[in-house]
This record gives sequence, C-alpha cells and structure tokens, in this order.
Amino acid sequence: MQPKYKRILLKLSGEVLAGECGHGIDFDTVLTICSAVKECTRMGVEIGLVVGGGNFWRGRSSGDMDRTRADHMGMLATVMNSLALCDALEQLEVPVRVQTAIAMQQIAEPYIRNRAIRHLEKGRVVIFGCGTGNPFFTTDTAAALRAAEIDAEVIFKATNVDGIYDKDPHKFPDAVKFDTLTHMDVLQKGLNVMDSTAASLCRDNHISILVFNLNDPMNIVRAVKGENIGTLVKEEEEQ
Repeated sequence: MQPKYKRILLKLSGEVLAGECGHGIDFDTVLTICSAVKECTRMGVEIGLVVGGGNFWRGRSSGDMDRTRADHMGMLATVMNSLALCDALEQLEVPVRVQTAIAMQQIAEPYIRNRAIRHLEKGRVVIFGCGTGNPFFTTDTAAALRAAEIDAEVIFKATNVDGIYDKDPHKFPDAVKFDTLTHMDVLQKGLNVMDSTAASLCRDNHISILVFNLNDPMNIVRAVKGENIGTLVKEEEEQ
C-alpha cells in the first residue's frame, strides 16, 4: 500500500519512552516504538523525529532555578532520549543520524538543515535533539520549526490520548473528540494540542498536525497509510 505521506516529522514526548516505569528509559518500549518507525521507512517514508525530555527533567517544575538554566538542562535530557532512540533504530538495522541544536560533536552531528535533508533523501531517520537550542521554547515548537525547515508534509504528535477533545477525557467522561479541526480552531478554543507558539508556526507554514494515541505504536504506521485515526488539524480551505 502506498503511504499517504512522503516526509513526516514525528513528535514523541519523553514520557512515552519511560513506559510503565514512569521515569527514565524503558528500552523495550523504545524498541517497540522504533519497530513501527522501521516499518514506515520500509514503505519509503522519510522521517524526522523530535523527542521531549520530560522523563528525565521538566524545567517548568524546577522551582526557583533560573529558567534559562533549567531549559538548558531539559535540552540535555532530550539528547539522552535521542541517543536511546538512535541505539534502538541501529539495533533494528535502520540507518539513523542524531543532530543537535547545541554543538556536542563527540556524540552527535550539529544541526545543519541541508545535511538533514540529504540524510532524509538517503533513507536515514534524522533525530533532532536539544529542541530549538533556545530557552523558553518547547519541544513542540522545535517540532514545528524542524517540520517547516525540512519541508515535512505533516507533524505526527503521538500522545496518550486518541485525538483532540474539547476537554480532558481522563477527567471528564462527557468529553467530545474532534475528527478534524483548523489551526484557527486550536488557537481560538485554546485546545491542548501544542503551545500557541508551535500551533501558530504550523498555521503560518501550512503544516498539518495529526494527533493520535501511541499506546499502540503501530498507529504510526496506520497514520502513514492514511487510515482514519486520531484528529487532523489542517488549513481551513482544505475542509
């Protein structure tokens, strides 16, 4: 089956890599996720990947610590997760490169857009670490930025819910799930998809966002095939 998308940006939260442990890295979980990524690459899909660092460090919860320093620590947490994903993909014999927005040449390539695109064209998964490399910006914003830079058709945001709801479905049993939304819907309704900076960046650069559940990592493959899962955020004129 022909995939619906040729080039995607997959956004993973750091927490999903912890599995049931709740903290750190559960490597079996990482391997399961990477097995789904491998299946997508076998279909010819080019994949960029951004991962958060919340399984190690959450800067927003750092108390009286300087925000800039706390965010830098969070960037380092994303590098640990990036290396874990890289190792799992290599074990699965998937060609992969890690690029970081902060130079650390002994363990990863520096982020260079043209080099990243060349890796993608050669069938390599590219993992982008350190977020944007700047404090005060989330890894969701990093995902939106990298998606725009590499000309990704869509951002896959894999979460712990099966789409976007009008309110938290874990707290409200009467929460209503949306099948499709516009970028403006997300911003005006204050829906908890991405922070407003990331959502605005996607809107301005005409990048769709597909939000779906990662409890079954094969949902990544289903999403690539264009199956009807999750919630799709797209431009109004496409509706």
